[in-house]
Amino acid sequence: MLRAFALLELVAGADAPATLEALTRASGLPKPTVYRILRLLIRGGLVQRGAFDKRYGVGPRTSDLALTVQMRSPGRAERHAILARLVAQIGETCNLTMPDGDAVVYLDRVETAAKVRLHMDIGSRVPMHCTASGKLFLAQLPAARVRRILGSGPLKRFTERTITSVDALERELRKIRASGIGADSGEFLDGSVCLAVPVVDARGRLCAAVAVHGPAPRMTLKKGYEFLPAMRHAAAEIAALLAAPH
Repeated sequence: MLRAFALLELVAGADAPATLEALTRASGLPKPTVYRILRLLIRGGLVQRGAFDKRYGVGPRTSDLALTVQMRSPGRAERHAILARLVAQIGETCNLTMPDGDAVVYLDRVETAAKVRLHMDIGSRVPMHCTASGKLFLAQLPAARVRRILGSGPLKRFTERTITSVDALERELRKIRASGIGADSGEFLDGSVCLAVPVVDARGRLCAAVAVHGPAPRMTLKKGYEFLPAMRHAAAEIAALLAAPH
C-alpha cells in the first residue's frame, strides 16, 4: 500500500505526465512492479494513462481527493481568517482559487458586507478562459499545454466581452504573464469585475490565486489595481501557510 502511495506521489508531483521508464527510475522499484501498481491505480481512478502518449497523470479520484483535502485542511481556519482580513481591508468579496483540469475551483471565499454582491459557493467550478484566476493560471503554462486544455476554439461565449478566439486569448495571456495580474471585466458574468494575483509554492510554482470581485460600477479595474498590495500580502501569507507543516 505504501509503495502504491509513493508512486502516486511521484505521478502527482511531476510537472507533466510521466512515462513508465521515468517513474521506474524515480521510484527505484522493478519495472514490472511499477507497471502492476500503476494498473491497480488506474482501475481505482487514482491515475490515468494517455491513450496516445502512454504517459501517466493524476486521475479524477485523486483530483477530487486533493480538492477535498484543501477545502477541509487543518489550515483552513487560518486561511479563511487571512481572506476575512483582506475583505475587511478592501471591502469586496475575496476568493482563494485553484486550477482543476480545464476549470478553476473556489477553495474558499469571504463575502463582502455590501448589499449588492456576486454569490459563488465554495467548490464552484468556473471556466479558465474568461475568468481572472483562470487566465492567470493559463498564463503560467507552455503554449502547447494551453492549446491542449482549450482546444482549437472557438471558446465558449458567456457574455459579449468573452474572448472566443484562442489566438486572441494567447495575446492576452502574454500580457498577464508580464504583469502577474489576471483580470476579467464582464467576460464571464455581465456586470462583474475581477482581479487575481498568484499564490506561489516553495518551488516557485503558481499553485493558487487570491482573487477579488465585485459588481460594476462599484468595482472597476482601476479600483481593483488599488487593492493589489493588500491582495499580494494576503497571497504571501497563504503561501507561507500552505508551505508550513501541520
